[in-house]
Amino acid sequence: MKNLVVTLVTLFTVMTYAQDQKQPIPQINVAGEGKIKVTPDQAVITLGVENTGKEASEVKKANDIIVEKVIKFIKQNNIPQADFQTTAVNLYKNYDYEKKKYNYVANQTICITLKDIKKYDEFMMGITDTGITNINGVEFKSSKLEQHQAEARRRAMLDAKQKATDYASALSQKVGKVILISDNSPSYFPQRMYKEVMMTAGAADSAMPRETLAVGEIEITANVQVTFLLD
Repeated sequence: MKNLVVTLVTLFTVMTYAQDQKQPIPQINVAGEGKIKVTPDQAVITLGVENTGKEASEVKKANDIIVEKVIKFIKQNNIPQADFQTTAVNLYKNYDYEKKKYNYVANQTICITLKDIKKYDEFMMGITDTGITNINGVEFKSSKLEQHQAEARRRAMLDAKQKATDYASALSQKVGKVILISDNSPSYFPQRMYKEVMMTAGAADSAMPRETLAVGEIEITANVQVTFLLD
C-alpha cells in the first residue's frame, strides 16, 4: 500500500512537471491608435450674469431682470428648451477690503447649445444686448460624435493589426486570431475655446455681425491594446 502511495505521488509530480514544461503559446501584444479630425457643427455657450449691491434683495432682483431678458432672447431664436439650462445660481455676502464694507453678490450661469454653429455671430451680437456680464466659455461639438468615435475605433484596430503584421513578418511569422482586446480610449470632452471674458461697454455694437469664431477642428481619438496569436 505504501508503495502504491509513493507511485501515485511520483506520477502526479511528473505530470505536474510536464505541464509546467509546456511551451508558451506564441503571441504578440500591440497598441493601436485611431484619430479622426472633424469640423465641429455645434457650439456650447456658457453665459453669466452678475450684480453687486448693498442689499441681497436688490442684487437678486437686478439679476432676475437680466436673466429673464436672456431667456426671452434665447426663445426668440427658436432654441428648444432642451438646449438651454441654468447651471449655477449664487447669492452671497462679500467683504470689500478696499472700501472696508460688506456687499452682496448675485450671479447666475446659463448654458446654451447652439446646434447651428453658423448662427453663432448673430446670436452673440444679440445676447449682449440683454445685459449679460460674462462669457464663461465656448465649447465645440459634433452632432455625429458617435459615428466618428466608431470610425476612430475601427482605425485603431487596423493600426494594431498593421503593427502586429510588421513585427511578425520580420520573424517570418504570420498574425493569427485575436485573443484579447482592451479599450484604452480617453473620455471625450468638447474643445473649449476661451473662458471668463468680461463684457465691456460697446461690446454689443449694432453694426453688422462679424466673423469672430475660429472653429478649427476637433480631434476624436481611440486607443486599443490587442493580443494576437502567432502562426
